[in-house]
Amino acid sequence: MMDAKDWKTIKNEVYGEKGTPRRDELDRDFESFKIGLLLRKAREEKNLTQDQLAELIDKKRTYISRVENNGSNLTLKTLYDIVEKGLGGKVKISIEM
Repeated sequence: MMDAKDWKTIKNEVYGEKGTPRRDELDRDFESFKIGLLLRKAREEKNLTQDQLAELIDKKRTYISRVENNGSNLTLKTLYDIVEKGLGGKVKISIEM
């Protein structure tokens, strides 16, 4: 019988320890993905369709779909537009050192 490994161990073995380029890229991609999920959840809680949100911020529905499915390549300006103009919320950003 094989020993069960936790996700942290698997990430370390496959992508390297934190601080290595490959692991840092994985972590950044995951954070982008989480932003997309958070935006989708907020939109759904406001009972807005992607079309309605896109219209509020003067973007196309396909753009909203891309952001929700993968938050990468999202500018800060567009993030603020989506959250503040489109969803009526506030953006809080933190930096860890």
